[in-house]
Amino acid sequence: MFRPSLPRSVVVLAAVIACTAAGRADVKLPAVISDHMVLQQETPATVWGWATPGEKVNVSFAGKAAETVADAAGKWRVKLDDLKSGAAGELVVKGNNTLTVKDVLVGEVWLASGQSNMEWVVANAKDPQQEIAAANFPAIRIFTVTKNAQAELQEDLPGKWEVVSPASAGHLTAVGYFFARRLHQELKQPIGILHTSWGGTAAELWTPKRTLAADPDFKPILDSWDKKVAGYPKAKADYDAALEKWKEDEKAAKEAGKPAPPQPRAPQGNTAVGSPAALYNGMIAPLTPYTIRGAIWYQGESNAGNARLYRKLFPTMILSWRRAWNAEFPFLFVQLASYNAKKIPLTGQPEESQWAELREAQTMTLELPRTGMAVAIDVGEPNDIHPKNKQEVGRRLSLIAEASVYYREQEYSGPLFAGAQTEDGRIRLSFRNSAGLKAGDGGKLKGFTIAGEDKKFALADAEIEGDHIVVSSPAVKEPFAVRYGWADVPECNLVNETGLPASPFRTDSWIR
Repeated sequence: MFRPSLPRSVVVLAAVIACTAAGRADVKLPAVISDHMVLQQETPATVWGWATPGEKVNVSFAGKAAETVADAAGKWRVKLDDLKSGAAGELVVKGNNTLTVKDVLVGEVWLASGQSNMEWVVANAKDPQQEIAAANFPAIRIFTVTKNAQAELQEDLPGKWEVVSPASAGHLTAVGYFFARRLHQELKQPIGILHTSWGGTAAELWTPKRTLAADPDFKPILDSWDKKVAGYPKAKADYDAALEKWKEDEKAAKEAGKPAPPQPRAPQGNTAVGSPAALYNGMIAPLTPYTIRGAIWYQGESNAGNARLYRKLFPTMILSWRRAWNAEFPFLFVQLASYNAKKIPLTGQPEESQWAELREAQTMTLELPRTGMAVAIDVGEPNDIHPKNKQEVGRRLSLIAEASVYYREQEYSGPLFAGAQTEDGRIRLSFRNSAGLKAGDGGKLKGFTIAGEDKKFALADAEIEGDHIVVSSPAVKEPFAVRYGWADVPECNLVNETGLPASPFRTDSWIR
């Protein structure tokens, strides 16, 4: 059948249009820039994404606008200046296409990270039914990052923003929510939380690999992982054999009416899960362009076996995050609460403690500028590594933020050890945040032990003298050192006039 040919000019034009359409990329946004987001007020707030190299991109919100051109890699970034708290509306991004982000607020944005005690949800916290029913705060939004371990640095991550309501609160981070709730109620401003945590993870997983590789003290961490990777094939074969045997043993136990034996744990090394920097790569790095006011952190349980290294690792991690954000933002963290199920009932005797050493390492991190520590020694549960009273933890973090970031004149910390002086068979202790020292339960002070240079500790008598505490014991004639709350689950009750607890401490530096 005869078909008339098209003019050559029409054919050429059609080919040009097809090529142009194929080469054009739509403007794209990262997951965190999405409906219900909160932008940081006062400081220029960053909006970023991807487009065709050279494509012009315009961003507008609440009467503010910014324009840029995508670079050779297709990346673009703008800053919206002078955003005022309470501003609300749609964020519009225009390039070859137009994207509209709905229900955007301006307020205060905080990052919340750590391991399981930060991941712990409201439904598992204290008084869950009442808390969920009362969680009607449309100006509080929480972006929850999906667990995402990666071997290499990522530019985006999975997650979504949710408005706090009775329908959403139950599965949101409890510490993050209670911190945000208190801030919202005190500041009368919208609050956004970027929640990125993973239970059972050590600080090295949240630290950039280049940072770890640059310090010889962290080389064993990297070497240990390399060894796991190299040994994975054999470890997997051993695991498979152990798993088959376990299945047989489990079946036999059930038939005999006995408890099943513990299931063998699968080895690591074939994926990024468990590897140094993996959570920084997948769950922190993609958030670093986002403008934040500060960070809250609840972690340390997984590093309790090596507190001496944590003394360096933890501040190194904080500094690496500040470099990544290019800002010395406030970093507030929770000191480990009481826990050790194996030590029940409590003996009250002096003891060595890996958890006490880790708390000490956390306290040392206060030497970094713009850090703050919420002491939780009194809200722990000896037989549960996850204390239910996340309300008080969130409140104490908020007290620190209110005083140190938002300049409220209020006490925000319990007593912190400041110095010791030996006098006439006693040791006199001085503290910061020491107004109104007292025993929190109204009785005698508990939790103090004292030793001579022989390093043999005895329970001590402790008396309050003004803003000092004097410690002594008939068993120690020439005292040299004092420890307070130095145990996994210490009996200690020193507080200041606000009822905030003293941090455990020691005056000695004896190494076990």
